[in-house]
Amino acid sequence: MGSFLGTIKNHSADKFTVQRIKDYLQYCYTELRLSENTLNSRMNALKFYYEQVLGKDKFFWDIPRPKKPLILPKVLSENELERLFAALNNKKHKAMLFTAYSAGLRVSEVAALQIKHIDSDRMQILIEKAKGKKDRYVALSPILLDILRDYIKTYKPKPKIYLFESEQTFTAYPTRTIQQIFWMAKEKAGIKKQVGVHCLRHSFATHLLEKGTDIKYIKDLLGHFNIKTTERYLHVSKRTLVNIASPLDDLFNKGKISWE
Repeated sequence: MGSFLGTIKNHSADKFTVQRIKDYLQYCYTELRLSENTLNSRMNALKFYYEQVLGKDKFFWDIPRPKKPLILPKVLSENELERLFAALNNKKHKAMLFTAYSAGLRVSEVAALQIKHIDSDRMQILIEKAKGKKDRYVALSPILLDILRDYIKTYKPKPKIYLFESEQTFTAYPTRTIQQIFWMAKEKAGIKKQVGVHCLRHSFATHLLEKGTDIKYIKDLLGHFNIKTTERYLHVSKRTLVNIASPLDDLFNKGKISWE
């Protein structure tokens, strides 16, 4: 509201009509070049002021909100994933990125994984207190399970609590370091796309959709609160959750990537 009152100066705000509010918002967009998010925030402040403070009923019904741009997720092809994984020699680093892609995890979720979260009896991974402090389960790929077992058995020093522990502090691996591992592998693989480690999560969702998995199940696997967030990845036909195979398994079965 401070920016609005500073702009109108000596003019009385309570005398403003809907058209004058529209003119002000147009000024913010064309002259101040504010983003859609900032414009929406200003509209919320103005709406509260005019409807709650000044009591002007439905004052903002005639003012359309700016649409946010639809930014499509960036994904890697199977060929690019093959090159990315082949560029990794360190078993811990390879297991980290395999886990991110296999289960469609955020980098923070990969870092927070503990050994106890891997449930081999039910073939599930518990994602504890993820975004929004919400727990969820994702499917544990049989191939990923074999990879993690081999990693824990052979890697020195052996992890004790966290699946991927810092060798200096024995706490959760820093997310920034995982991002750097991805960037170095991407550069080594000659991948030119401007993507970060989060693209493994996008690739997981997109590849599942391309194989016919229902978008509602992918929403649950990704931990999205709103189906519209998942709909960026397209619509698909129905499948049951128990029949969803990780796209990591397909790459292994095609011989495109290997653990060794």
